[in-house]
Amino acid sequence: MADPAGRLADPAVEARLARLDEVLAGLEHTPGPALEAVRLLTEVYGEALARVLDGADERLGARLAGDELVGHLMVLHGVHPRPLAERAEDAVERLRPAVRERGGDLTWAGVESGVARVRLDSGSGAKGGCGGGCGGGSADIAAAVREAVLAVAPELTGVEIVPDGEERRAAPAFVPLNTIKRRSVPQEAG
Repeated sequence: MADPAGRLADPAVEARLARLDEVLAGLEHTPGPALEAVRLLTEVYGEALARVLDGADERLGARLAGDELVGHLMVLHGVHPRPLAERAEDAVERLRPAVRERGGDLTWAGVESGVARVRLDSGSGAKGGCGGGCGGGSADIAAAVREAVLAVAPELTGVEIVPDGEERRAAPAFVPLNTIKRRSVPQEAG
């Protein structure tokens, strides 16, 4: 399970994380010293990770953030050096080639009120688009997008798939005159 340097392979890490989720779920229903110990240990490890990042130069910080496991820890402890929107946009960009192979496309549309917005063009191109020929279609793609975005940016409250052709709701570029109220100036008694 471990490589020659003593490191765990990704499948071994994933198995341990799954088991940890099970154990922690059991602890949630039996509060006491064990749950408090986990909470305190998590806080201390988070502080240690923050100190490592404080001492890291930009290149090392980016390299650490680029590691999937370390990046998730950074997000968990609120010390990830990259903004939420950048991380989420990168997740969408990583999915684009697979969606394009199926005749569709994804476009990052930003974050509004804590919800990521991703435009999905289900396509009508030469490969038949994703409407019915993507092994499950747009619903499968939407689920993959949600999973990928929330994996790198769990701070988001959700992921909204915006159908192609729906224009982004933009704020007006000007303030309509009828919304401006005049202040009354008190008359001086004289």
